[in-house]
Amino acid sequence: MNNESFKNILIGAHTSSSGGVHNSLLSGWKIGATTVQLFTANQRTWFPKKIEEKSLALWNKAKIQTKISITASHASYLINLASPKEEIQKKSLHCLKSEIFRCHALEVNYLVLHPGASTGDSLPNALNRIISHISSIYPILEKGPTQLALETTAGQGTTIGSRFEELAHIVQKFSSKQIGICLDTCHVFAAGYDIRTSWSEILREYQKKIGTHYLLLMHVNDSLHPLGSKKDRHVNLGEGHLGWTCFKSLMQCHELQYLPKYLETPNPEKWPEEIKKLKHFAQITPSNE
Repeated sequence: MNNESFKNILIGAHTSSSGGVHNSLLSGWKIGATTVQLFTANQRTWFPKKIEEKSLALWNKAKIQTKISITASHASYLINLASPKEEIQKKSLHCLKSEIFRCHALEVNYLVLHPGASTGDSLPNALNRIISHISSIYPILEKGPTQLALETTAGQGTTIGSRFEELAHIVQKFSSKQIGICLDTCHVFAAGYDIRTSWSEILREYQKKIGTHYLLLMHVNDSLHPLGSKKDRHVNLGEGHLGWTCFKSLMQCHELQYLPKYLETPNPEKWPEEIKKLKHFAQITPSNE
């Protein structure tokens, strides 16, 4: 890999925006990140604030200073577009719309969203609600640069998105220019997809069920629990059931190498070394997986 190609490797982490969204960029810069994921507002409230002009100015200044131009936001964990409860649906739509407006203002590239949970209702009904709600906010998405990325899930409880078929049913109703997938390594492993030594099989299935053009970005996390556990518990890279072989294979896979990747591992003190090691793997000649 030449130096110019290496500059295009996008690896970062979900950094803190405490004290202002611009701090997520500065924190990422300090740990060697070339991209960052953040919360644009307090993710524990249904009614977060808008981006103020001062915050926007500091954000734009930090983007220039850090040279981090590709960013992602993670939507509030409260949002559940699959809920059968009308009140939750209304609050979720309001929260999601406000998040999209903030992302557009900051020119965030990707907005990661958990598909939701059926909470007692049937899967077909829940999937239809998600599609209906995304359809209602689609015109807002089209007005800015942000792409919506539904995150793969581990399959715990009634959560939707642990199987590629479920995600395909949703995203294939829309253009990949605005909506796609965020693949989380811990989640797909916990859901039963074995990625420990090779990415070939999962990519073949992903292409068959969804289409690789819908794959927008990745969350890079090791898993505390074993294959197929359906338990979502992240650990730092190399400390779980996935191991470093998985992440070396990932960074050498030409189909995945240039996707933006974000650590959500629990010990931020290890992020600089994790990022450094992933970058090192990327410098090795990619495989043809």
